[in-house]
Amino acid sequence: MSLRKNRAEGRRLTARTFLEPALYLLPFLIGLIIFVVYPFINVLLISVKEDYNVMSGAFSGVGFQNYSDVVSDPNFLNGLKNTFLYVIFVVPIATVLSILIATMLNSNIHLKGLLQTCYFLPMVTSITAVGLVWKWLFNYDYGIINYFLSLFGVDAINWLNNPAYNLPALIIYGIWSMIPFTTILLLAGFQNVNPQYYTAARVDGAKGTRIFFRITLPLLAPTIGLTLIVNMISASKVFSELFPLFNGKPGAAYSLYTVVYYLYDAFFVQWKLGRAAASAVILFVIVLVLTLIQLFIQRKWKNY
Repeated sequence: MSLRKNRAEGRRLTARTFLEPALYLLPFLIGLIIFVVYPFINVLLISVKEDYNVMSGAFSGVGFQNYSDVVSDPNFLNGLKNTFLYVIFVVPIATVLSILIATMLNSNIHLKGLLQTCYFLPMVTSITAVGLVWKWLFNYDYGIINYFLSLFGVDAINWLNNPAYNLPALIIYGIWSMIPFTTILLLAGFQNVNPQYYTAARVDGAKGTRIFFRITLPLLAPTIGLTLIVNMISASKVFSELFPLFNGKPGAAYSLYTVVYYLYDAFFVQWKLGRAAASAVILFVIVLVLTLIQLFIQRKWKNY
């Protein structure tokens, strides 16, 4: 009886048991408040301040005029459409290709080390430098992509100067840049799959394709769900890829606005901070809703 009492007293919360871990967490909490919580709340406040002046902090009133201006702006609507198309093409295609690459790298193949280095290179290379390389690849006159297309009798495509092909060019570049990180996450997921499942399946006579769809994919479902959420959030913020491809402009004839580029243009070019903040809040809400929907689908997806 006394032993149980001592254990209960040991679990009792005291000032010391609370303050000691709180002190360890204090630097992180201070950084979180300064760099995450405060900017988030500040953006919310600025988004409802009409005619906000960043220099003086003055504003004419509080309301939702900034949101009304944003949702009625053709550039924002165009950016919303382009961002949506970018996400629905880049995320699924990059995930499928990453699953295939991770499956190959997880098996015993020749030149495995070389292949791992090749798929990891985009993560350690400057996105600006890589973008300039892709700009050369997409070149109308001497780009390698048009050269390979010509081998199949396809006429040269003006990827970077024809607005009709700007988004496909950005999507191709986005898929390539997203594959390495996704592959790393999936390879980590492969490490959590118990090899005994594969051994038992082979003993029962299951073939490779059946093992992949009946064992590998179901057990990778949590990791795949995580990569889809992370990649969707990352793709929704597409911005830096535009600069090297289109010389800092949102595509040819300004036809390739994205939501984040609209935010950048409203803030740093037009100095309309209210609109920039409102567009940021709208993007946050859209991504949050899509993430919650994806989490709900992921829970229903589990079958083990």
